[in-house]
Amino acid sequence: MVRLTLDLIARNSNLKPGKEETISQCLKKITHVNFSDKNIDAIEDLSLCKNLSVLYLYDNCISQITNLNYATNLTHLYLQNNCISCIENLRSLKKLEKVYLGGNYIAVIEGLEGLGELRELHVENQRLPLGEKLLFDPRTLHSLAKSLSILNISNNNIDDIRDLEILENLNQLIAVDNQLLHVKDLEFLLNKLMKLWKIDLNGNPVCLKPKYRDRLILVSKSLEYLDGKEIKNIERQFLMNWKASKDAKKISKKRSSKSEDASNSLISNFETMHHFVPVYYPQVGKPKLVFFSEIQRYPVNGNASPESSREDYTKIIEEMGNLSLKQSESLLTKNDVHEPHLFHNPKEKENLFAENE
Repeated sequence: MVRLTLDLIARNSNLKPGKEETISQCLKKITHVNFSDKNIDAIEDLSLCKNLSVLYLYDNCISQITNLNYATNLTHLYLQNNCISCIENLRSLKKLEKVYLGGNYIAVIEGLEGLGELRELHVENQRLPLGEKLLFDPRTLHSLAKSLSILNISNNNIDDIRDLEILENLNQLIAVDNQLLHVKDLEFLLNKLMKLWKIDLNGNPVCLKPKYRDRLILVSKSLEYLDGKEIKNIERQFLMNWKASKDAKKISKKRSSKSEDASNSLISNFETMHHFVPVYYPQVGKPKLVFFSEIQRYPVNGNASPESSREDYTKIIEEMGNLSLKQSESLLTKNDVHEPHLFHNPKEKENLFAENE
């Protein structure tokens, strides 16, 4: 195993001190250090590298982030594919803009409080125990709310990303090969992330849901790329028109349903007030429909008298009676219709029934 030391950096950086210049003075000027895939397992004190801004340490065996506290000008840190299980000792690096930690053993995104300049965070492909998923410390998310613009959390067994709603300036989210299942959760997130223009969710179960792509395009006006495929204006406009038409139909149906309910309520109320009973008088031959007799019903209401109820519905009764008579006259002959309730002479009524017998 190899430890990253100042001496190792000096020997592998082709430093050429000038006249009367020491190695230490040269180390202070270094801005980039690349020790990727060098079997590095630990980081020694690098406090002399005051101007170090980019540090490449990916593809090594580092298990702990240490001794970077004094590299206060560091902006880019590449630590992917190591053996790191905890994000720590980075809070003093106030100028840090990009951190690459993919391919480690990290279970919780934490320890990044105070990094107000951090724009990119890559934590994809963590080697987690079976059944576990990558989690987010709310304090870290809150700290990165205004700065973070790119987040890569792919292949971490994540099934819920609604907590990311706090990242108000996020514009790119890569979350492929996770366990995201519900379109509603994504719609909720997209409604919050108003600056998101690229999201990649390939390999999640949610991608197989009906209308998945259409629903996400409709909910986010800022989205330009979804799962690696560009969202063209004609596609968005078509979906917007389709949704507007669908919504209009729903509103029309709702209004029609309300109107029908009101009509049914009126009819029900009228039938309660005026109960019509069909009366049939049998004859030889075809059965004859004679007329409807009307029985007045009054509401159980201490504030309404039978006289007032009768006056309120007199016109309705008369109109319905006239309509029924007109329809009956058009369908039946005079010989077919008899109105025994209109006979003043009882003998006339007896003669009528005697004829029918």
